[in-house]
Amino acid sequence: MFPTQFTGASFTWERKELNNILKINSGRDYKQLNSGNIPVYGTGGYMLSVNDKLSDTDAVGIGRKGTIDKPLYLKAPFWTVDTLFYCTSKENSDVKFIYLLFQIINWKRYDESTGVPSLSKNTISNIKTYVPKIKEQDYISKLFFSLDNTLQLHERKCEELILIKKALLQKLFPKRDEVRSEVRYKNFSDAWKQRKLRDVVKTTIGEFVIKTKQKEDSPYPVYNGGTSYTGFYDDYNNDSNKIIISARGANAGFVNIVRQRYWAGNSCYSLSILNNQEMDLDYLYQMLKQRQHLFTDFQQAANIPSVSKKDVETFKVYTPSFEEQKKIGLFLTRFDSLIDLHQRKLEKLKQLKKFLLQNMFI
Repeated sequence: MFPTQFTGASFTWERKELNNILKINSGRDYKQLNSGNIPVYGTGGYMLSVNDKLSDTDAVGIGRKGTIDKPLYLKAPFWTVDTLFYCTSKENSDVKFIYLLFQIINWKRYDESTGVPSLSKNTISNIKTYVPKIKEQDYISKLFFSLDNTLQLHERKCEELILIKKALLQKLFPKRDEVRSEVRYKNFSDAWKQRKLRDVVKTTIGEFVIKTKQKEDSPYPVYNGGTSYTGFYDDYNNDSNKIIISARGANAGFVNIVRQRYWAGNSCYSLSILNNQEMDLDYLYQMLKQRQHLFTDFQQAANIPSVSKKDVETFKVYTPSFEEQKKIGLFLTRFDSLIDLHQRKLEKLKQLKKFLLQNMFI
């Protein structure tokens, strides 16, 4: 059985040892070199830049020792340390195709050590795989590198949006020990009020979660102190549109919002707005999210980090008028939706690449 081919392709994939299509080269120590503009790579990626090169030909890096299952595409000129092999292509192979091939090889299967993972030139050379003719290699590599470029664009977009959101939060909410924000909406100049959470929400602790009651096809998500739901129940103990705060564990103080009915576990506080005409849910969520790091000020000194109900209820929040709250809350919620949209697109592209790698190679 051969991999999926391009429409109209009639090339034959041949089973070959890797030493037939590539040359394995050793990295070297760089410490005798001076600073420069030639990148130095280790098994974890870029390290620094020096004034000399090991190769002026593009290559694929694979770990000799340490991390052995993370191939790197090395754009010439470059230098590699002695724990990273760099593999250059022979005339009958395309270096970009070799990089793709390295991504589907189960490198840990070839680990020769009993301690720190390691590979040898001989082991790599003798690995057998199916390889098409150079023309089809070129088609395949162009497809995947175009997809990688699209992935990188979406990754950068997500990173930029997250940074913009962070900057907006710093501008739209008061800094610590301050009572008004740096930026206000037009026509709003009223002083902000300082309140405690108990003045605007009712705080309840969840109930014990019985793992045997959790079913994948049940309708209600279970939250119990983590950053996301841990399963599903047939029943719920909280209505929709609540803010939740992790009570204990590694994520103690983590703030989230749940917009559907859910089951809150006994490591989860649920916050219900007392007056929907005085406090906007989205605004309060965004403010608490921006200030959730302050919950660490209350965490107990015991082995398990925790935040008490009293700590939550006495937590200070700052609120402008209800109308300004709604504007801030709606704007930031829409911004979150934009971030989520790009993150979903990015995840779909990653799944597409994974599917193509699994189906275009043996």
